[in-house]
Amino acid sequence: MATPAMASTKSFSDNYMVLTHQDAGLHDLIRILFHSDIEKRKFVDSPRGTEESFKYRWLIFVSILVQKILQLVAGPLAWFGNLVEMWLNLLSCNRNASVLLLNVMRGKVVMPDKNSETFLSFIGNLDKRVELDKNIKHGDIRYYGALSMMASKASYENKAYIETTVNDHWKMEFLDSYDFWNEYQKKATTQAFILREKNVNSEMIIVAFRGTESFDADAWCTDFDISWYKLRDIGKVHSGFTKALGMQNKADWPEDISWADDKPAPAYYAIRKLLIGLLQGNDRARFILTGHSLGGALAILFPAVLAYHGEKWDWLLERLEGVYTFGQPRVGDEQFGEFMKKKLEKHKVKYYRFVYGYDMVPRLPYDGTTLMFKHFGTCIYFNSFYEGKVVGEQPNKNYFSPSSYIPKIINAAWELIRSLIIPYTKGPGYKEGFLLLVVRLIGLVIAGVPAHSPQDYVNATRL
Repeated sequence: MATPAMASTKSFSDNYMVLTHQDAGLHDLIRILFHSDIEKRKFVDSPRGTEESFKYRWLIFVSILVQKILQLVAGPLAWFGNLVEMWLNLLSCNRNASVLLLNVMRGKVVMPDKNSETFLSFIGNLDKRVELDKNIKHGDIRYYGALSMMASKASYENKAYIETTVNDHWKMEFLDSYDFWNEYQKKATTQAFILREKNVNSEMIIVAFRGTESFDADAWCTDFDISWYKLRDIGKVHSGFTKALGMQNKADWPEDISWADDKPAPAYYAIRKLLIGLLQGNDRARFILTGHSLGGALAILFPAVLAYHGEKWDWLLERLEGVYTFGQPRVGDEQFGEFMKKKLEKHKVKYYRFVYGYDMVPRLPYDGTTLMFKHFGTCIYFNSFYEGKVVGEQPNKNYFSPSSYIPKIINAAWELIRSLIIPYTKGPGYKEGFLLLVVRLIGLVIAGVPAHSPQDYVNATRL
């Protein structure tokens, strides 16, 4: 990718903590636990003289160690994920295991095509619902929340599946789906798609960012990276998410860049360019940003970078109808939150952060005196009965809070029971498949994992 000359790290931010797991050797990693002058470690980039407490160094140690382990198992994890997805789709293509066995004996096995409109990701197999809720009409206060969640769920799938879903099932216009370049990982790691919804009064563009894929080690490394930069006048932001959105090498966020036609573009710049083309010729058109998990973090960071690049881009923020995120992790510190609240209020942008139950991801990274990450905006919290309320912060704000361990396990047991009875209490449209039942069993050991499933967020926005 051709880019302009990059500014140095210090000219971009004089307060930062950048961790590079690729440069961390075992000896150097262990030494960080015993020496507070962390800038001397090869895998830490921070201003000269930076010292941190043992608790902070321990979190750095854990973050790097987890990322090293993820990279170590990246190949087998991807292979296993591919095997699971192919098996699930093989069963689906042949209706069920019994028919598959019969087709094997007859020599008429239907093989899945990963690029077909029927192929589902692992996430998609957890919740196979395609249709929008017909009871939630345009103009209903729930409408864009429910539509955004379905778009966030669809973003995990291949282009053919998304196009068929948007055009044929939702009767909207699929514009395109994209793979975006990550300058730090030197490959396309970020995905999003864009649809256009037309009605008699307005035209709405929806940009849905893809969340963390279940078997993608690089994506999980982004989630576990606790690096950050302090943007001038804005605050500290999570560097893993900013890298995924399109921050350039040497920690630079130039206002404009150029890129080669034969290589994917960075997400921020490409989506901004697409929105300019879609909005400039239509004064009635507005847009929504949405995403589940990592996708939610990218959705709320996008307007932050627009604001960072100055008043020139205020017209885009004025056309931003809302940001809807689901199971979104924390993306910045308290100063960042205050900056964004003022900016969103100025341009009358709605920001709704949906949190279901004990979902672990919205409770990460840790919010405390050691790490500075904070949530902001309107939190719409749903309990395990799908009863929603607006709160300042979700209950049990940190995942690793010891006091919440037993309630989380009890709640996981109830969710497992509810999985069996919900089609009788809420209707057949809420029936849960065998795969999700297995994931709910995992929740009895690792509480909060099944609560991150799109199934519960779709239910929450509908019920």
